[in-house]
Amino acid sequence: MTKNKTLETITQDGDYDPHSMPVEKARTYIQEFLDPVTSSECVSVREALGRILSKDVISPVNVPQHDNSAMDGYAVKGTDLTDGRKTDLTVIGTAFAGQPFSGKMRSGESVRIMTGAVIPNGADTVIMQERVEKKNDNVVSVDFFPAGANTRKAGEDLKLGSAALHKGHKVRPADLGLIASLGISEVMVYRKLRVAFFSTGDELVGVGNVLSEGQIYDSNRYTIFGMLTELGCELIDMGVIRDTPEAVESAFTDSTSIADVVITSGGVSVGEADFVKPILNKLGEVLFWKIAMKPGRPLAFGKVGQSHFFGLPGNPVAVMVTFYQFVQAALKTLQGQVTRIPAPTFKARCTESLKKAPGRTEFQRGILIKTKDNEWTVKPTGDQGSGILSSMSQAHCFIVLPTDMGKVEAGEFVDVQLIRGLIDS
Repeated sequence: MTKNKTLETITQDGDYDPHSMPVEKARTYIQEFLDPVTSSECVSVREALGRILSKDVISPVNVPQHDNSAMDGYAVKGTDLTDGRKTDLTVIGTAFAGQPFSGKMRSGESVRIMTGAVIPNGADTVIMQERVEKKNDNVVSVDFFPAGANTRKAGEDLKLGSAALHKGHKVRPADLGLIASLGISEVMVYRKLRVAFFSTGDELVGVGNVLSEGQIYDSNRYTIFGMLTELGCELIDMGVIRDTPEAVESAFTDSTSIADVVITSGGVSVGEADFVKPILNKLGEVLFWKIAMKPGRPLAFGKVGQSHFFGLPGNPVAVMVTFYQFVQAALKTLQGQVTRIPAPTFKARCTESLKKAPGRTEFQRGILIKTKDNEWTVKPTGDQGSGILSSMSQAHCFIVLPTDMGKVEAGEFVDVQLIRGLIDS
């Protein structure tokens, strides 16, 4: 490990349980041992979508560049207006967006102006057209507005030389427009995080093949592929690795030579054919092997060579729950992202009773329903077994049941965590 703590010092902490790490403690420890990427590359604005900025984007101009009108109306001098009565003004021209009025306005004059047009020289206020009475082609009568009303000042959004977007920010669609509005065609971003992943197990068969007795299709690599793709990682699919010490060790040796992160599914429990744990003890350093949670108790985190390692459970639901609760936040940090928001949670009334024993945090899959009274309720997807992947397809959220909580009765409020919110946080 390369951070300020070592495995030895952590195991001496009074609240460390090597057999079952509490959820929040595991999250904290994972973040302490992450080494984000540091190398950058220059990409076009459109290619920057979803990438992490490695440098501040500095505005080369004021935004807006000129004082301009916030609405259609008439540009006037604020000193010409009198509170409590209308003022007659002579119209001397028109200003359009992109076609400014070229003359200079004097007292007693006004200029017809459109939204976004540059405020004419001599004007400082815009009277919206709804508050203007047109007396003839050349004269209008306007209501009183304070000086500066309905105008947007130069640099009001961004000032020349200020940071429009900061290092560590994930570029979103609105940011593309913001960057383009500054006339910037390229930005600096961190290189993509390289993530290798593989499944372990002699029972696993690739899609498109015929199953023999006792075999199952390998679904985990597909869900991992999907979750990693949404994060914009560079993917290295190592396939299915057979349950032999030689095959597992070779997979780790190959993957850690080319990847920043290695993710496995299966092989981190205590079965006789689970070789990931002994191989990791030989090749790397593992911080913990078990989490006090359900589903997903067997979860390993550590480093192998220069690669961060996550050993996910073998059960399909547990793979997704542990990824969203631990791996995703870690990968965002490793990508260089610093402007993350906490995953949003809120209370919802549970419509059914939930089985739960105190002692570990549970993440049950839930379906949200809005009642006629505009109250959010949640119900479980059904059987909460960690092998029932259809529950993740049906679910809108996780029902988060804290460690010390027991059975939930129908009608009680519970914490829910939007799965889409987890992805976007």
